Amino acid sequence: MNDSSPFVLEARDTRGVVTLTLNRPGAFNALSEGMLGALEDAIAGIAADDTVRAVVIAGAGKAFCAGHDLKEMRAAPALDYYQRLFARCGEMMLSLQRLPVPVIARVHGIATAAGCQLVAVCDLAVASSEARFAVSGVNVGLFCATPSVTLSRNLGRKEAFEMLVTGEFIGAEEAREKGLVNRVAPPAELDAALEALLASIVAKPRTALALGKALFYRQLETGIAPALADASQTMACNMMDASALEGVQAFIEKRPPAWKA
Repeated sequence: MNDSSPFVLEARDTRGVVTLTLNRPGAFNALSEGMLGALEDAIAGIAADDTVRAVVIAGAGKAFCAGHDLKEMRAAPALDYYQRLFARCGEMMLSLQRLPVPVIARVHGIATAAGCQLVAVCDLAVASSEARFAVSGVNVGLFCATPSVTLSRNLGRKEAFEMLVTGEFIGAEEAREKGLVNRVAPPAELDAALEALLASIVAKPRTALALGKALFYRQLETGIAPALADASQTMACNMMDASALEGVQAFIEKRPPAWKA
């Protein structure tokens, strides 16, 4: 990659699926400040575009993402700098969950530290059978505190804590069993597995998915009674949407729904 190459490559297909490809292959797609800025800009653009149906996060080269750029971090050690950096990265991660469309990680190679956090914060993940995952900061004396937040919301507590305190890698199948990824495919079939998931998603009404995704994350962070109240209100609003009314009518009439979006 030369100095003029973009940190993030953005592509869009005719269905409204946007693919953001981390483009620092020589640095294993480490999340430098330049990379964070490019992701922030791309995500903001997607958030403002109501024709987007789904987002894929991918990596160029041999890795998905190796986490923060340690060389860049070590070059200017200062508490306020690190505070700003980690807060900025956390906000970028949260912005993916705030998008009204499903976000899918397409993982090949390694996903370590903040790269593993990126997989965990995505709504869904499809991985190559050769992919490997770790929160390995502890191996250099840096506990992966920010990755622990999303990791512990994907895995069981003891499984997440074991990864955090050992820094050891797990393979793709183990990651699937633990709940970090949804589907695993041989490298040559990774894109086909991703496409099968995307095809199912884009066939659904965008409004229903947007309402559902927002509710899904809200209710996870609250008690069961307010969560059920929130879910009831969400379903009532969803039922008033034209897509839901058409879908229910189509079910009653035993025909395919004729959705506009």
